[in-house]
Amino acid sequence: MSVDNFKTNIYEYLETLPTFTFMRLFEKPATCLAIFRLLPSLGRQIVMSLLYVEMPMPINDLNAWVNKDGQKKLVESLQKLSRLRILEQKEQLLVMNDTFRREFQNALTGGGMQQSFGLPCSAPDKHAVDIGYLDHYATTQWEAILHYMVGTSLTKKPSRGVLNLLERSKLMQSSSESGQLQITNKGFQFLLQDVNTQVWAFLLQYLDMAEVLQMDLVEVLNFLFQLGSLELGENYSVETLTQTQLQMLEDLRDYGIVYQRKKVSKRYYPTRLATTLTSGNAALAGVVLKHGNAAEEPRKEVAVTDVGQVDQGFVILETNYKLYAYTDSPLQIAVLNLFVQLQSRFRNMVTGVITRDSIRNALIKGITAEQIIYYMQSHAHSQMRKKIPILPLTVVDQIRLWEMERNRLKPTASYLYHEFNVQADFDAAEKYAKDLGVCLWSSSTKRTMVISEAGHDNVKGFVKRRLLRN
Repeated sequence: MSVDNFKTNIYEYLETLPTFTFMRLFEKPATCLAIFRLLPSLGRQIVMSLLYVEMPMPINDLNAWVNKDGQKKLVESLQKLSRLRILEQKEQLLVMNDTFRREFQNALTGGGMQQSFGLPCSAPDKHAVDIGYLDHYATTQWEAILHYMVGTSLTKKPSRGVLNLLERSKLMQSSSESGQLQITNKGFQFLLQDVNTQVWAFLLQYLDMAEVLQMDLVEVLNFLFQLGSLELGENYSVETLTQTQLQMLEDLRDYGIVYQRKKVSKRYYPTRLATTLTSGNAALAGVVLKHGNAAEEPRKEVAVTDVGQVDQGFVILETNYKLYAYTDSPLQIAVLNLFVQLQSRFRNMVTGVITRDSIRNALIKGITAEQIIYYMQSHAHSQMRKKIPILPLTVVDQIRLWEMERNRLKPTASYLYHEFNVQADFDAAEKYAKDLGVCLWSSSTKRTMVISEAGHDNVKGFVKRRLLRN
């Protein structure tokens, strides 16, 4: 499920880049490896089969590799490889990009520019941290952003750069009443994604902003792809980074993607959010941090894997609109609070009820009925999943009806024309407005009509000219 008008897929972004940019990107072995890892399985198989074949490959020979059922996937894979400038079709031959071929071979054999994969620090770190600490740091930083989006104050406020990105990406917008940032429809949809998709969605918006700030886009992309190939728990030197990448390092710290003890530190650690960027593995999935407070310094062995606990749903919804959520996660509780009237909270459970007002409050923020329903379905308790449909139809239908009730009236900026002294003047103005398609409503008996904001100047001018003639 993707955010509306929101590029959560790195493929879509890469496919918009010009050929010249790809030529520069392919000069880094780490980038070639990262792009290869992002390819579908058939695309990877094609690349590996052609990598050490110097002669162009006839398309007919490639078609013979797959049966009839696989032809569609083959065509899709070739199109993707072509859009990524890895393969080019010349007449009936497939030709691999020479730069990509050379640097990808270097990536596989350890040749070429070794610093493309980062420069591990030779001297030991006096303040070394382990993987458990890095997981805690990444979770704390990333959840601080999510907590801010849902309006909780349990964590510190994100940096100004993060807030700018949240607003620029329209995940949050300024409230017309308080002036404070509040979550939007896109923001709620963002919360429904897995962490890896969230991170990429955030980074793609960062890439758009980098272009506006006139940062070197190739250096930005190379560093992101480099981070995806680094080793979790290893520390790397900043000496090989460009000025643009050093600037990025500060921003990526705020997102929890890299860890630096101090801003002036000469080394940095990639977190799990970084090393899973191009691996296809879930970022921080299955990591349960056993600590009482996110602000506390974690112990060395804080991270354990508990996939079953993470994958298990926690929401039970009854036909009487009562909701029981078996969770102690402040973030999950804050998300529920967006559309549920919470009533009681226990150590590992909260109870609440879905009401007309609680749904209307969510709708005002731009959250849709379908998003609310999808959230409850995707987080339904295992007991709920034994039934079909998963959620009570009476509650689902009522949520949709509450949305329809609110959407019956839509405010539109417009102008009211009334108090015409002569019926003929009104009739002429009404006809003129209707011919232009700017008359929103009219009453001949009351000599009153409502004109859209776009048509106001034209109708106003027409009425003035007619009155002057009279």
